[in-house]
Amino acid sequence: MAEDTLTAAALTLKDIARQAGVSLATVDRVLHNRPGVRPDTMRRVQEAIARNAFQPHVAAAELARGRARRFAFVMPSGPNPFMQQIEAYLGEMSGWLAARRLGVEMIATDVFDASVLAASLEALAGDYDGVAVVALDHPGVRAAINDLVDAGTKVVTLVSDVPSSRRHHYVGIDNIAAGRTAGALVGRLAGQSSGKVAILAGSQGLRDHAERIFGFTQVMASEFPELSVLPVLEGRDEDDRSEQVLARMFGRHADIVGLYNVGAGTQGVAKALGDAGRDKQVVFVGHDVTALTRRLLLQGVMDAAISQNPGHEARAAVRVLLALARGEPILREQEKIRIDIVMRDNLP
Repeated sequence: MAEDTLTAAALTLKDIARQAGVSLATVDRVLHNRPGVRPDTMRRVQEAIARNAFQPHVAAAELARGRARRFAFVMPSGPNPFMQQIEAYLGEMSGWLAARRLGVEMIATDVFDASVLAASLEALAGDYDGVAVVALDHPGVRAAINDLVDAGTKVVTLVSDVPSSRRHHYVGIDNIAAGRTAGALVGRLAGQSSGKVAILAGSQGLRDHAERIFGFTQVMASEFPELSVLPVLEGRDEDDRSEQVLARMFGRHADIVGLYNVGAGTQGVAKALGDAGRDKQVVFVGHDVTALTRRLLLQGVMDAAISQNPGHEARAAVRVLLALARGEPILREQEKIRIDIVMRDNLP
């Protein structure tokens, strides 16, 4: 289990004064628009404030609370590009976090193994004010979440929910709607052809993957009965494993016309399609806009990506945890995560 602290102690007015090379009184005059500050000095102070995303009124309120808060983000280990984007956005929030006396630590663990994930959560007891977790929907994980909540920790599920637990909030998209969208795309892009459709998931134990599969198969059965959906494959969001299970599938079924990749492992999917000579024949729909999916969309290997904003999810998770820790209401519409359909001709 690896940890990486993203933020240091909160900045103060003294820190801004030191960076700008001025006195504390000068910083106070600039903040309150008082006269007697030369333009060049004012510029240096304002640049130091902007560079650190410093918000003095927020910092003062948090300092008055007497201590910093610590949040943990329990994320999947391994090279999942979308999860890496969330972690990168959290790193970019360092100034915002510091102004509020917040420390965020990344904890990488095997979220596909319920016992490992539960143990990772249990190890956090008493050390953090809030925890955001990409969670497997499993009794052991639910119990670990409930234990954290009972101990006074605020818990938010991120990307993948565990609704039967006592977690305080879920931050993520409507995954059933995302799966239904993927089904409509695969069915319509396949046209009038009949044949088989493959589904690759990281794990059906992940609630987000299970809900996407449910939405997808629901649409395929009701709207595209000429297409036969094959049993779900699991690749643990790993490139090598995803490539292997799909290669065997392509070897057994020559009439696959569509493929829905529910999670990550996209490089392995593309490799399996290419090795089978099917990379321009099979309708391929997946998730998230990353450097890889962007390239595959431009190459015509991938037909569509169902996108969610990783920056919005990172910011929403922190804001929700902070609101919970403060006992403030959560702005549900503000924290609602939208899905977008991205194709080659509308790449952002």
